[in-house]
Amino acid sequence: MNKIKLSNDTWVFDEGGVRFFLLIGTERALMIDSGMKTRNAKELAEEITSLPIELINTHADRDHTASNAEFARFYMSPAECSNYYRSGGTGEFEPVRDGDEIDLGDRKIRVIETPGHTPGSIALLDLKTRRIFTGDPIQDGRIFMFGVQREMHAYLRSLERVEQLSGEFDEIYPSHGSFPLKADIIPKLMAAAEKILSGEAEPAEEQVFGNTIKAYDMGVATFLCD
Repeated sequence: MNKIKLSNDTWVFDEGGVRFFLLIGTERALMIDSGMKTRNAKELAEEITSLPIELINTHADRDHTASNAEFARFYMSPAECSNYYRSGGTGEFEPVRDGDEIDLGDRKIRVIETPGHTPGSIALLDLKTRRIFTGDPIQDGRIFMFGVQREMHAYLRSLERVEQLSGEFDEIYPSHGSFPLKADIIPKLMAAAEKILSGEAEPAEEQVFGNTIKAYDMGVATFLCD
């Protein structure tokens, strides 16, 4: 586990393949996702801050929820609950919806719905530091878009929505791939999604988790699709 201090109030926990984050206000702290292999994410956060720590999940894929059991309650989009509880998730979720704000004390975090990668994917806009934490949809790595819960049309619309908000953030912090990213990656991802949807892009065949999928290497990122 690599703990990266961006500032006194913002930390990155990097497991090597996936990241989660800790945002600290004056009254409480917010953990964004809880790891892939880590089982003591809250304990790690308590080494940094003595404030109460809450959890929000960008989505419920298992590489983002490994330490959820440390929290009795957590924030999550209701659209993600099937994904979470049907895959063995525990605890009580507190619903968050588009436009909701979580006030950490002199630091507000706004929820942005970004369905497509999963039905209940969300991004978190840190209004104070002008950073946006995007989970999986906005990144330069491998974006999983295969399986019944993933939908490329919705994904494209979510990219359009985030691009409309680009005047409100300076840096993008995804859970995978490089970080930080700039907003200019968003139109590149949009163009890639449009080419895939139109049939213009040519895929290669790959085996992922026992599934034969289509891998579209679009330069900006690789999309793994049905």
